[in-house]
Amino acid sequence: MRLFVPILATVVLLVSASVSAEEPRDVQAGSLEVEIALLVAEQDAELQDFYAIRDYRPAWAERQRVAAFAEALQTLESDGLAPSDYRANRLVAERRRLHESDAALVELAQFDLETSALLLTALSHLQRGRLDPRQVDPQWEIPVAPARLDLDTISRAVDGQRFEQAFSEARPPYAPYERLRSGLARYRNIQRVGGWPPLPDQPRVLRLEDVDDTVSLLRERLAMEGELEVMAADPSAFPRAELETPDPRRFDALLEEAVKRFQRRHLLEADGIVGPQTRDALNVPVAARIDQIRLNLERARWLLNGLPEAFVLVDIAGYRLSYFRPNGEIWRSRIVVGQPYRRTPSLRSEITHMTVNPTWTVPPTIMREDVLPAIRRDLGYLQRQNMRVLSPSGQRLDPRQINWWSPGNVMIRQDSGPHNALGQVVIRFPNDHLVYLHDTPAQGLFAREQRAFSSGCIRVQGVLEFAQLLLDDTESGQNVQALTASGQTRNVPLASRMPVILHYWTVHPGEDGQLVFRPDIYDRDDDVLRALNRTSVL
Repeated sequence: MRLFVPILATVVLLVSASVSAEEPRDVQAGSLEVEIALLVAEQDAELQDFYAIRDYRPAWAERQRVAAFAEALQTLESDGLAPSDYRANRLVAERRRLHESDAALVELAQFDLETSALLLTALSHLQRGRLDPRQVDPQWEIPVAPARLDLDTISRAVDGQRFEQAFSEARPPYAPYERLRSGLARYRNIQRVGGWPPLPDQPRVLRLEDVDDTVSLLRERLAMEGELEVMAADPSAFPRAELETPDPRRFDALLEEAVKRFQRRHLLEADGIVGPQTRDALNVPVAARIDQIRLNLERARWLLNGLPEAFVLVDIAGYRLSYFRPNGEIWRSRIVVGQPYRRTPSLRSEITHMTVNPTWTVPPTIMREDVLPAIRRDLGYLQRQNMRVLSPSGQRLDPRQINWWSPGNVMIRQDSGPHNALGQVVIRFPNDHLVYLHDTPAQGLFAREQRAFSSGCIRVQGVLEFAQLLLDDTESGQNVQALTASGQTRNVPLASRMPVILHYWTVHPGEDGQLVFRPDIYDRDDDVLRALNRTSVL
């Protein structure tokens, strides 16, 4: 690269001499362009391309432009990023020092390159995330593509000092991201006015018609997040609610409805009673909620870019599946995910086929931890569960002839039928964790608000309807009802693959725009937050 730099510098001098200056410059342009051409040759390809587009013109020779960029960097706080990580508080002072000290051209060129690198880094972080998710989540398997920056547009934005516009265009272009940003601003406003009052830690619960000083605190606490305000805005929706509360110490119907709304937004049982779980959620400090929003903005940046037109999104911590169909409609359903010690992984794959009337071969972990202990207690467990014992080659074995304390290399397979653990249909996609979407006979679990009960796979409410939509949308020409009614176990391929993403959010905008805070069932938030708060060296 260095071999052709003298030639490049000569070309730059000739080009710069022919370009008329559109604005006053603090330095001799041609000489600075030569220094930039020399220094940028040893930088990464993206920075080289940026300056090549500019014909090696300096980007930050004007102090006013540096000041405008530093001011724009402060707006990154609205994305949960720290402006100080991008030297927002130091850029203007550095540029002033260089000007006042009559710095050498090489110093000015170095400042120019470093400031451009800061801009490209900030845009990259907005588009794809500041962190590498593989470094903070060992189970992360969703590819995060490198940022794709339009360097020509960015160069023009620099010349026109349109930095906030450039930041806006780099952000994920999806409504959930903007709602998270709005939510972050709202909770920071709550923090600025002092936050919300904590409820005293006491064993008694609060419910309708109670009269207590703590009820006044509860009313104030909910009003900080707008719960009571929202209720009063539409009293017809809550016929039991009273618009005026003569005694703030009394737990009235309006307050009960506000408590229920709060519980729904925190995936708690919406009974309107303030018990230990609801009290704990109410007493989470606003600063902790702000951090929770910030780290989920980072998760959104990892995922919300370049999504396909149609795909299946499994929201693990929210216990919800959303199918974004090719026709623009969204099909949503409740799901059951893995228990904390059998976590559902984050991954990206493609649905290839489904199995109707499936049998179920017990996986090794479930075999070791669940099935073998049950068999040892009672050999009749196998018959009650319609399970067969098989050799590795598939030959049926007599369970009475096996030492279940040391069974060796045997398989246990559950016959298809209404009591099969996988229900009537399994939706399959390649992955190293052997997880899939499936039906379940345990339909009652879908009524729970928190639904981490499985061994890692995802149970889907209404999965037969979902399966039919997949078949229809991929023009696979099959009818799920007819297939299941046959009673035969068979694999049904999709005519075209459907992308599927399993992701983990602990904050997400609800359908009414309010933020829904979910329990961190897999204890993943702290690692992301620590990495996000770590000072960046740029």
